[in-house]
Amino acid sequence: MRETGPVIEIAGLRVEREIVILENVDWRVERGEHWVVMGANGSGKTSLLSVMTGYLPLTAGTISVLGETYGRTDWRELRKRVGIVSSAIQQMMPGHEAALETVISGARAMIGLWGGEDEAERTRAMEILRMVEAEALHDRPWRYLSQGERQRVLIGRALMGRPELLILDEPCAGLDPVAREQFLGFLGRLARSAEAPALVLVTHHVEEIMPCFTNVLVLKRGRVLAAGPRERVLTSAILSEAFDAPVRLAAADGRYHLSIAARSDRVA
Repeated sequence: MRETGPVIEIAGLRVEREIVILENVDWRVERGEHWVVMGANGSGKTSLLSVMTGYLPLTAGTISVLGETYGRTDWRELRKRVGIVSSAIQQMMPGHEAALETVISGARAMIGLWGGEDEAERTRAMEILRMVEAEALHDRPWRYLSQGERQRVLIGRALMGRPELLILDEPCAGLDPVAREQFLGFLGRLARSAEAPALVLVTHHVEEIMPCFTNVLVLKRGRVLAAGPRERVLTSAILSEAFDAPVRLAAADGRYHLSIAARSDRVA
């Protein structure tokens, strides 16, 4: 049975190495919410993900993920309940491995499928490939998958472990405009499915924020600039401050578009 508490609860988070990377970060993700994390380069997005997944130790504060608190829990075990899709994982996939095998490997939290698989794993992996709309790719080697196909297969791989949280770290990077829209449409359908975990999408681009994302966290220089419901946080004024440039945010049919405004223009 899944927990009923918050998915993520961060309070007073500080990360310092030679410089302060994150400072006084508070963030709470409730069940049923899907979040976007935004910010300019160097704002702390990658560092926040690294702390959440236990790869970057915190200096001060507290962080709990899926009811487990950092420092009191074996984070290696917690990672099995968290799915991650990132370019770093994509680059490690064996080129000869078929899509079905890549998905199955997610059940074992390993890169590359060693030791074969049983029929139950194959059956579930095929079900997941159908879910991520990639069933026809089941026998296609990784090296022959397009960028968009790879992202779907990696999401399938993450779902194989039945995660309660799925982190998508700039999943549209490298996709052409058509492939990006196809992938985003798929992401929206995934979010509406009964098996969907809580989603956290990290992106620079407001165009990638689908209606399924309920909340937004905006970081600036390692601090929280704004956090909360999408309609309140996604404004021209907040994004202008986040990116240190005058921008105008437009919305139509639940999608967003960002343009650079003239310096003399007012934003709201």
